[in-house]
Amino acid sequence: MAQNTLLTHDKFLLGTFATNCGGGMTVSTLPDRWQATWENNLKLGKLLDEAGIDFMLPIARWIGYGGETDFHGYVLETVTWATALLANTRNISVFATVHTVANHPVVIAKQIATMAQMSGNRVGLNIVAGWNKPEYDALGVTLPDDHETRYGYAQEWFDLIKKIWHHDGRFDWDGKYFQAKGVYGNPRPEFDPPIFNAAGSGQGREFASRNANFLFTPAMELDRSAKEVAELKALGESQGRKVDVMTFSHVVCRPTEAEAKAEWERIMGNIDNGAVDNLMRLQFAHAHSFPHELLEQIRERMAAGHGGFPLVGTPEQVADGLCALHAAGFRGTTLSFVDYVQEFPYFRDTVLPLLQQRGIR
Repeated sequence: MAQNTLLTHDKFLLGTFATNCGGGMTVSTLPDRWQATWENNLKLGKLLDEAGIDFMLPIARWIGYGGETDFHGYVLETVTWATALLANTRNISVFATVHTVANHPVVIAKQIATMAQMSGNRVGLNIVAGWNKPEYDALGVTLPDDHETRYGYAQEWFDLIKKIWHHDGRFDWDGKYFQAKGVYGNPRPEFDPPIFNAAGSGQGREFASRNANFLFTPAMELDRSAKEVAELKALGESQGRKVDVMTFSHVVCRPTEAEAKAEWERIMGNIDNGAVDNLMRLQFAHAHSFPHELLEQIRERMAAGHGGFPLVGTPEQVADGLCALHAAGFRGTTLSFVDYVQEFPYFRDTVLPLLQQRGIR
């Protein structure tokens, strides 16, 4: 069985984000916005797999953001979702997004090992240390005020998983947050799966540099991003590790620039303002992923694509934007659309060939 291709290929990686969530990444009241049914996810998963897209990444949510649509109130659970997609695809990697506080590490270690065996090591793990206080309230647990505690818990959580994956025989674990007697892993993954983590705080980025293969950060202004990417890679190197940096993008690709801009305006004219307000408030209260000084720009991008870098225009312009992300040092990006199944085929047929011609795919 081969190692996961995300860890062995050097091409610019492309994936999709939040297809398991109602509305996808667009905080919109549009009637044609993404519907996150299993039928739609299965159809999209097969389209992406056949097109050579590298991965699918879900968002784990337990309650939505309110507003008119209760954005992300309808969400397919990510371990179940990823397992089913892996069983119905051949090449694409599929990630399970897992909140450390809501999932016991002994259980997750076995779930991921099972998924690795059934898929030829195509499973990945996206670790969420926690930031969304209303979700903690819904689970009946307390969100620690300090990042040190959140990431201390996450570190021990992942340390226990790694020991289960690598240790021969039984062992006891007596940690600050977890105690286990006679635990062992069987089955174990043949290769460690790729690890994703999104972090904005200093503690979060230290965690990612120690544990993740890919660290996600927003791309706001590319000159600024190039410097940030270099710093994040250097942080990984200081830990003796190679950590690649990824970002998020939202695609509006049409035959003409005028058509693409008109679609962008249609999206912006149908924002679920209540949900955007709640999302912005929570992001800035409990997460450090987005720079506070770019508030107005962030709000527009949050509405259109949950903060993703806008790729708006003709296939050539969208390809230019992806090449610019590549030039800034990003290892890859997620892609989101208002309706993934309807819009991805045009992206596949027009943008992917341009990326291949330009040598980044």
